[in-house]
Amino acid sequence: MEASLGKEGILKNIRKALIQSADQPFPGIEKIDFAFEKGEDDLSIQFAEKFTSLLGRFSFCENEEDLVNQLLALVEERGWTEIHCADENIKSALSSFGFPAFSEKQLADVDVSITKCEVLVARTGSMVLSSTESSGRLSSVYAPIHICIAKTNQLVHDVKDAIVFMQKKYGDRLPSMISFATGPSRTADIEKTLVVGVHGPKEVYCFLLDK
Repeated sequence: MEASLGKEGILKNIRKALIQSADQPFPGIEKIDFAFEKGEDDLSIQFAEKFTSLLGRFSFCENEEDLVNQLLALVEERGWTEIHCADENIKSALSSFGFPAFSEKQLADVDVSITKCEVLVARTGSMVLSSTESSGRLSSVYAPIHICIAKTNQLVHDVKDAIVFMQKKYGDRLPSMISFATGPSRTADIEKTLVVGVHGPKEVYCFLLDK
């Protein structure tokens, strides 16, 4: 029986394999185009249908005033008093319409966090978040409830369109964090019992502003 390789022998074989190119077992796979056909519906409708099917909560806003009115109604309905927002542009815009003062507490102690996003992916119902547009790494994941404010001109069809957008926007200086958030976090045990919000926001809202 051939003796088992030691650590150095294993590393030597790995280095050899990396240097020597191997034959492609499925040479035709590089020619396959995995692009998904665009639906006939408006991108905002596609996104809303997919986002809500994944337990996200969607609301369409005709203008800024409608956005603030809907947010205020939601805040009053849910009784939120500690609202976090690290984006100065959002805070200034909402405050100009009479939105209540934002919380100075840490994210762990607030009721809800409001952020922007990079783009919305209609086919998957995903929000593309980044450390730049989401005001840091934690604003969209650490609070128990996440509200994302987006515009219709941020909608793209598929994930690859979102990637192209990010590459064009940032070039080789991509944000340190980019994530695709598709509704609240979900996990299931061995019996396939779905549990929502275990390792992230329990509720995720998207307010889409017609812009």
